[in-house]
Amino acid sequence: MPILLTRRTLLTLVGASGLALGTSVAAQDRGLRLAFIPQENPEKLLGDIEAVTGWLAEELGVPVEGFVTIDHAAAVEALRNGDADISFMGALPFVLAEAEIGAVPLLSEVYRGAPSYTGRIFIRRDSGIQTLADLRDRDIAFADPISESGYLYPLTEFVQAGLIQSPGEAEAFFGRIFFAGGYQQAMQAMAEGLVDAAGASQYADLLLTPDQQAQVTWIAESEAIPSHLVIARPGLDSDLQARFVDAMMKLNEPENRDKLQYLYGPDGYVKADPADHDGVRDMARRYGLLE
Repeated sequence: MPILLTRRTLLTLVGASGLALGTSVAAQDRGLRLAFIPQENPEKLLGDIEAVTGWLAEELGVPVEGFVTIDHAAAVEALRNGDADISFMGALPFVLAEAEIGAVPLLSEVYRGAPSYTGRIFIRRDSGIQTLADLRDRDIAFADPISESGYLYPLTEFVQAGLIQSPGEAEAFFGRIFFAGGYQQAMQAMAEGLVDAAGASQYADLLLTPDQQAQVTWIAESEAIPSHLVIARPGLDSDLQARFVDAMMKLNEPENRDKLQYLYGPDGYVKADPADHDGVRDMARRYGLLE
């Protein structure tokens, strides 16, 4: 079985609720509740969330509360049961949430001028690893089992290289597989020598220190993936949803762009087009994640 590297740490931070860090969403009866996924260190995200929810509350004129979930699956569950109204989420979790609970895509992130990015397999430069085949019987950390750039797309590079036939055969190829709980956690595990490689977003090395960045490289890159989204639970008040989208689009304006650093650091946002995720839906069906 793959191992959750950070599960004990996260559960300590989460507390008894099992859903969120630092706040109780159940106590919030009015306003907007936002679920954030732990792509970065969850403790750092708490400060970021406070900054962005404060700004959104001023823009919307309603209370806005944010919390960090354990992973993508917990964010979907929070949307399902009403503990969250809106969530920041990857493309694969979105298409699964769309199929399971009717989640609605609102916004797509823009990076380097495009609403897409890739997944990569990262290694340390001094590891002696040069090809994907060199990772046979070695340990690898992925971000999340339902992450596109942090699992499925990087793993597909091994399929295309003829090293495995499907994700189900991955455990027989690698020594051990770990799900670290986020990009930064997977990259740190690799950079610190706890594992031999990491599967994560093409930008995940930017979450390392400058010294660590100089010590890592990548050996495989996936096809383009639709960027992360901001999605809403079905049934969210349409007026509040529209005002939220308008407020988020203001982050593209020069006077507000500094706030993007508190939202995982994209270049900006565009309104989401569900058709952009057809390729992700196809891959999810191919691997038995969607009917």
